[in-house]
Amino acid sequence: MKKSVLSGIRATGRLHLGNYLGAVKGMLELQNDPQYKTLYMVADAHTVTTPYHANELKVNRREVIIDYLAAGLDPEKSIIFQQAEVNEHFELAFYFSSVMSIARMQHLPTFKEKIKQHPQGSTMALLNYPILMAADILVYKAGLVPVGIDQEPHLEIAREIARKMNEQYGTDFPEPVRFATKGEYVPSLKGEGKMSKSVEGSYINLTDSHDEIRKKVRSIPTSSYVGMDSKELLKTLFSYANLFIPKYKKQYEEELAKGTLKYISIKDQITEAIYNELKPFQEKRIEIEKNKEYVDKVIQDGTQKAKEIARKTVDEVKEKMGLS
Repeated sequence: MKKSVLSGIRATGRLHLGNYLGAVKGMLELQNDPQYKTLYMVADAHTVTTPYHANELKVNRREVIIDYLAAGLDPEKSIIFQQAEVNEHFELAFYFSSVMSIARMQHLPTFKEKIKQHPQGSTMALLNYPILMAADILVYKAGLVPVGIDQEPHLEIAREIARKMNEQYGTDFPEPVRFATKGEYVPSLKGEGKMSKSVEGSYINLTDSHDEIRKKVRSIPTSSYVGMDSKELLKTLFSYANLFIPKYKKQYEEELAKGTLKYISIKDQITEAIYNELKPFQEKRIEIEKNKEYVDKVIQDGTQKAKEIARKTVDEVKEKMGLS
């Protein structure tokens, strides 16, 4: 029997390099392994947990599907769908909320970080984000989740919910674990934190041109600031070198020690490596974007397949909880 896998990316814009290395590469690896049943969603409902524009969301939820397909996700091998089209996620999240305390959710570091980012955005939707994420995963009884390391606190909530539901109601939910990839943490181009669509100037879009990539990579800080250690400052640059041009890393470290390292050279080599990695994706995306009927069919078929599985799980939970 195949093991189920679930992952998703928020519909806050087109995918960036951090999404690709931190999640999509893991999705592809699992999709092509015959022992797994893979389900990949656009987490459009999660997008409304922080401030957003409805018109942009309408566009972005479709754009992410196109990005998925261009990156290699295959509707013949994986179920590809939009979260908001499968109402069972939200129904299960409500049942799950009955076994989690408000205090536990408020103490999550990710909740506190988001409140700092959006002081006016302290909503119940944001507080319940990890509960909905648990429902996303467990409605398909997925035991493996290819996401970045920053999502580990949310996965712990999913494991807690699985244990509590199993203990209290006799359900059979697995305790999901993270599937790690080589690029699970891609640093921000600004030198602080991770690459994020919510931080302008921190990311490289998968659709960026060669010139755009070069301009962004050249913006990675390398000039010393007062009171800042130069080696600490160069961590971001060397992280990118390790991800994209690892064979040159030792050479660059030796040049840095000798004081002969030319930052522009390493940045331009990183640029070439990133562009060469993204070029096949960009060419495929142009073709898929033209085929509106194909994209519509992928979304329609994916929704139907996901709902069939999700409905069965929700019906089981309702029966166990005495609701049917």
